Amino acid sequence: MIGLRYSRAKHKNRFISFISLSSMIGIMLGVAVLIIGVSAMNGFEQELRQRILAVVPHGELETPDKPFANWQQVVEKIEQDHQVIAAAPYIKMTGMLQKGNDMKAVAVKAIDPAQEQLVTQVNQYMPAASWQSLSQVNHEIVIGQGIAKQLGLVVGDKVTLILPNTSNSHKLSAPKRARLTVIGLFEVGGQLDNNLAFVNLGLAETLTPGVNGVAFKTNDVMDAMAISKRVGYASGERVYIRPWLRSQGNIYQDIQMVKTLMYVILLMVVAVACFNIVSTLVMSVNEKKSDIAILQTMGARPALIRNIFIVQGLLNGVVGALLGVVIGTLAALNLTAIFNGVEVLLGRQLLSADVYFINFIPTQLQLSDVSVIAVVAIVMSLVATLYPAWRASKVQPAQQLGHG
Repeated sequence: MIGLRYSRAKHKNRFISFISLSSMIGIMLGVAVLIIGVSAMNGFEQELRQRILAVVPHGELETPDKPFANWQQVVEKIEQDHQVIAAAPYIKMTGMLQKGNDMKAVAVKAIDPAQEQLVTQVNQYMPAASWQSLSQVNHEIVIGQGIAKQLGLVVGDKVTLILPNTSNSHKLSAPKRARLTVIGLFEVGGQLDNNLAFVNLGLAETLTPGVNGVAFKTNDVMDAMAISKRVGYASGERVYIRPWLRSQGNIYQDIQMVKTLMYVILLMVVAVACFNIVSTLVMSVNEKKSDIAILQTMGARPALIRNIFIVQGLLNGVVGALLGVVIGTLAALNLTAIFNGVEVLLGRQLLSADVYFINFIPTQLQLSDVSVIAVVAIVMSLVATLYPAWRASKVQPAQQLGHG
């Protein structure tokens, strides 16, 4: 009760009130910004899993030179692993797409749509009619929006696929060419739209020696590295083992690094705000030494004196943390709309899908993050009150009252 009254009371020195208010505002801003930042990083991580990993398999096994002699047997062995949900064959080809005088390097992936949709969700990012058409062995191709934009292609256009000649002879051979019809466009975001295209597996087998890779989906995307190694050794084939963390892991690692740095930096901001609590209480103790002496002569024990100033200082931390939670939660829940509004005001796009895999700020608010941030801020505030409260309990009543 006394601590709360001290918190509400006006100080003789206005500078004490200013420091007290600034400490509360500092904690509030630190907590709010930390909640917003962590929610944004959670959103990026969620979009990474939903978008990039919808197209990129959790793991792949690729032959180093010649195709699989019996890819059906390899698929069966992979699917026998208890952590593998499904597996699908593919042929990966690197070539050029040509329209008139314009050319674009592309990675062409030949798939069997019926099996591919068990491993990835790339069908969700292209028209259903295009996906169904890929099931037939026709001279057709589905390309990314970035490729279409660079070559000026639309659905229905003809394009030439140029592939290197993979004959066993050491003589120079003319590249293979295939005249294809663009039957659809897909848009996932990032560099995948600029260099990836899909054709039917049967069509690719007429242009290349055969199936040179098997993709698979696991039940634990974050354990894909260990599962891929186990599956690779179990296949009995000489293969390259390629979990998604090797091809797209840099994006995930960047997100985790930024998230960690944000925690450290913004917690330091909260810590600086908590140091203001120390300053506030030290000055408050000096101001109220006579009050402390009177309380001691009335029988107040040192523990009571300590608790009075702990309550006074902790109140700033609790109020600041709660206000920060409210502001941060509201901002995090509406972060995408706020970001879009800022783009409209500035008249420019701040995030480009050509560079990042999305062109907006995603958000995912997690109660566990909010709880941890609030509790840490309050605990730091509590720690900041201990030294000033201890000094208050050491006030000598005879000395203070004698001076009075």
